[in-house]
Amino acid sequence: MSPTFASLRYFNYRLWFGGALVANVGTWMQRVAQDWLVLTVLTKDSGVAVGITTALQFAPTIFLSAWAGLLADRLDRRKLLIGTQVALGVLAAGLGALVLSGNVELWHVYVFATLLGCVSAIDGPARQTFVADMVPAERLSNAVGLNSASFNAARMIGPGLAGLLIAWVGIGWVFAINAVTFSATILALTRMRTHELQPVPYAVRGKGQIREGIAYVRRRSDILVVMAVVGVVSTFGLNFQLTSAMMARTEFDKGPQEYGILGSILAIGSLAGALLAARRERPRVRLVIGAAFAFGIASGVMALMPTYESYALATIPVGLASLTLLTAANATIQMSVDPVMRGRVMSLYIVVFLGATPVGSPLIGWVAETFGARWSIGVGSISALLVAAAAAAWAHRHWNLEVRYSLVQRPHLQVRHLGRAAEDEERVATADALKAQQASDAATAA
Repeated sequence: MSPTFASLRYFNYRLWFGGALVANVGTWMQRVAQDWLVLTVLTKDSGVAVGITTALQFAPTIFLSAWAGLLADRLDRRKLLIGTQVALGVLAAGLGALVLSGNVELWHVYVFATLLGCVSAIDGPARQTFVADMVPAERLSNAVGLNSASFNAARMIGPGLAGLLIAWVGIGWVFAINAVTFSATILALTRMRTHELQPVPYAVRGKGQIREGIAYVRRRSDILVVMAVVGVVSTFGLNFQLTSAMMARTEFDKGPQEYGILGSILAIGSLAGALLAARRERPRVRLVIGAAFAFGIASGVMALMPTYESYALATIPVGLASLTLLTAANATIQMSVDPVMRGRVMSLYIVVFLGATPVGSPLIGWVAETFGARWSIGVGSISALLVAAAAAAWAHRHWNLEVRYSLVQRPHLQVRHLGRAAEDEERVATADALKAQQASDAATAA
């Protein structure tokens, strides 16, 4: 089997991959339908209303992720995920029923977006860390990359399919279909061979465990740099649902099909980035910084495209850079932390990644309404370039790294010499990675 798809040799991961692919298609369909419902049915092209809806969907992450991470460290993650998938399906069905009945109002969408955010906040850390339960430690980076590939393969299919379904059968049926797709993940989770799951150590109940996770992250400057870069890019740059809807509607005067197609074309680059990530055995912080720089350049070019067709093509490198950034960040953190702390650390990462959306989405929506849709993308481009430059300068100063960017070749951060602080970080990361490998080896021996 190709190294890119090495994790698919494990039965449980194959089930998960297939079930998640179906559910992700439905999720992307609902995202498009929800934004189009707010933008064209419940308001008159209000970017702020779309931004508020997105913000409410991700706001619970800020308040619940720390506890959700602790649950992921303490509980059976497979059973926890079954519960969250059932809840997500029920919420999709409820919103679909409201739309189909003709009684939906904007405040209904706000309420459902908030409830969806609460469930997703609990689902996120368990979903991220459950990968380590299905594959050995040496395959973790590959499995994380394939998870992203599944998500973005669905992103290629879901938005375009949603646009067609909105035109053919209406918005309400898109929500109803999404509700059904969650059964694929539930079926996959219930059919897994539990005896083949990797025995990952669980955290015992005790006081101050959330503070323990925060203190652990504060001691790891490599993780802090990754979170800072991802947080800024996520806040101002990863608002594709909003910016694509505004560009399609206000700049190019297009309908739901063309809006959905933009998401699918963007996913071509995202899928390529995810598959490339699946081949990397151990991504590093410098890749995160380089990918942020590439994202800033690519999104700046995209904002300047004069026609719908050129804009659509420009989304491909944006998707490639953004997925390289996110998969490198995810795998770098997961592979370098103590397995007992993984859920709590990933919950803090999710707070930074998704929790920034409630701040960024309304702000970017306001920028789009006030200065135009192109500037809503331009703000993200400038922010990504600034944070990449700041992170590279910090790494150069504190870790004694030599930084060389190239606009012709692939952007990169070249290591010249490790200083004492960086050596300490690497010793901690190596020790935690060794713990993960020892746990895997002990499970194999047993």
